[in-house]
Amino acid sequence: MFHRRELANAIRFLTVDVVQKANSGHPGTAMGMADIAEVLWNDFLRHNPVNPRWINRDRFVQSNGHGSMLTYSLLHLSGYGVTIQDLKDHRKLHSKTPGHPEYGVTAGVETTTGPLGQGFATAVGMALAEKKLAQEFNRAGFPIVDHFTYVFVGDGCLMEGVAQEAASLAGTLKLNKLVAVYDDNKISIDGETPGWFADDSAARFRALGWNVIADVDGHDAGAIAAAFAAARQSQDRPTMICCKTVIGYGSPNKQGKEEVHGAPLGVEEVARTREHLGWAHEAFIVPDAVMQAWDARPRGEKAEAEWRTLFERYRTKHPDLAAELERRSAGRLPDGFDAAFAREADRILGGEPIRQPIRKASNRVLGNLLEGLPEVIGGSADVSVSTLAWTSAARSITPDDFSGNFVHYGVREFGMSAMMNGMAAHGGLIPYGACYLVFSDYSRNAVRLSALMGLKAIFLYTHDSVGVGEDGPTHQPEQLVALRAVPNMSLWRPGSELEALVAWESALKREGPSVIVAARQEGGVFAHESSDIDGIRRGGYVLKDSGAKPDIVLAATGSEIGLILEAAAVLEEQGKAVRLASIPNGNLFARQDRGYQESVLAFGTPTVFVEAASPLYWYQFLKGPGTVVGVDRFGESAPGPEIYRVMNLTAERIVSEASQLLR
Repeated sequence: MFHRRELANAIRFLTVDVVQKANSGHPGTAMGMADIAEVLWNDFLRHNPVNPRWINRDRFVQSNGHGSMLTYSLLHLSGYGVTIQDLKDHRKLHSKTPGHPEYGVTAGVETTTGPLGQGFATAVGMALAEKKLAQEFNRAGFPIVDHFTYVFVGDGCLMEGVAQEAASLAGTLKLNKLVAVYDDNKISIDGETPGWFADDSAARFRALGWNVIADVDGHDAGAIAAAFAAARQSQDRPTMICCKTVIGYGSPNKQGKEEVHGAPLGVEEVARTREHLGWAHEAFIVPDAVMQAWDARPRGEKAEAEWRTLFERYRTKHPDLAAELERRSAGRLPDGFDAAFAREADRILGGEPIRQPIRKASNRVLGNLLEGLPEVIGGSADVSVSTLAWTSAARSITPDDFSGNFVHYGVREFGMSAMMNGMAAHGGLIPYGACYLVFSDYSRNAVRLSALMGLKAIFLYTHDSVGVGEDGPTHQPEQLVALRAVPNMSLWRPGSELEALVAWESALKREGPSVIVAARQEGGVFAHESSDIDGIRRGGYVLKDSGAKPDIVLAATGSEIGLILEAAAVLEEQGKAVRLASIPNGNLFARQDRGYQESVLAFGTPTVFVEAASPLYWYQFLKGPGTVVGVDRFGESAPGPEIYRVMNLTAERIVSEASQLLR
């Protein structure tokens, strides 16, 4: 058996050689954490490189993702199919080894990390998912869901607010199978951190309810192993292992300095490091014996095989639970989901149209759908009552009881969103989380990463416009256009209960994230036809048409549908043929073929788009004379209807704009 330092040095020299060849990258973190990673991956991490998606694997997250060569070296050495050529292609176009670890690009990477702190918060979500699923599926003698989440963090991660948010909730929820390792090297890009980061991190995490193992020598394999062993024994707290390390360990002239953080060592310093650490091998060469010592495939296959034997016994004794876990792990909705949707649609279509806040309509359809969706886990950043995220089917998760389906995140919008990403990436759960739309800015980075990774996470936002009223401009958002601009995001702004139902159907079926914006204010009162469902599913449809060839088209979303209904009544009295179009999902509508779009908007016909948000977005759909009635300034503090009048967002304004277009 090789000395552990030699196994760790394999990480170090793959790192320095790759970064040197790329002439770009961050060698310092991987060199400094190599000894910690070696102990974790060879002695504690339960995983199977042959099947990176084994559901009961331990999760490993490198939150300090700039040091991605640590992860890529580990994946190469342990047998995940990351080749030497893949390493040589580090930071090149379409490689398996991009600048930061990317979910879905490299087998073995559990989540995209880069924006500091988010990997940590995502790992908290993974640990929450493990605890939730364990309580739901495990039975006496059958620990079917039983794995740890390990996350490496650096100084930068702990400076970010999202890490504080998630750490606080992790301590409160007693996520004892979460183990974080703090790379305490006191260096960031600008230099030595004590000038701007003097926190007693150990004391802080103790205060947050964590088990803290402090002052571990990050280059002493025995001390590291003892710390991991102790962390795994924690019964009621997550664990933070604080490791003292030297950034760029082994580089004679650069270790311990900021210059090794984000730049190649240089040819001469690489040679000196080889001599200093006694690594007598050429660039990209790892001796066969070292590779064999690192190969995790035999023990990984053995661990998974033992679990599968246990699972088959579990299936015999608990067949329904086994089938349910397999279904949810595969990401399939229950067989009865479409029937449940149809029942809800029939209920809505068979009833009289009523005036109601859109958030209430969303709440009703969601509550009814959730009765048959045990994988959905809801939550809210302290505003579950006002967002109506709390439904008739909701039950609270508490630190000592994870049988519920609703997380009270507290006032932690960013942490909530990143933790939702962790749950979605973990598998077996579909998370939704709610807050006011104005606070989507607080969590936008996590929402963006959800879209980047293509995760099935659902972000529910309410209080969506100047219609919020008395709360004033601090709570009157203009974020719709910004969220629509996120690639791979599906944003719904429903204007009726049926549109809300289709929005939730789409979000629950879509392989990717969705935003549902449900207004606090009331929508219009109008009757739907059953044929509207298909149009809603396509993002936009004709709500009402008073003639085969319209004189004017009025289009709106959300609560502004009520305004175009009022305006249409006036225009029709004047003898105009009016078409009303609802476009609850502009991004989805924009992906429809030109013919369908034209069938809705009658291109070339004078058109007025109406939305209590930035008008910029809607100009893309104007293919002839037209205008957009929107909001291009901050609001005021007054009752919502009065604000609409002040902002000239009224039916009278719409009639005036339409009349001018028809002259």
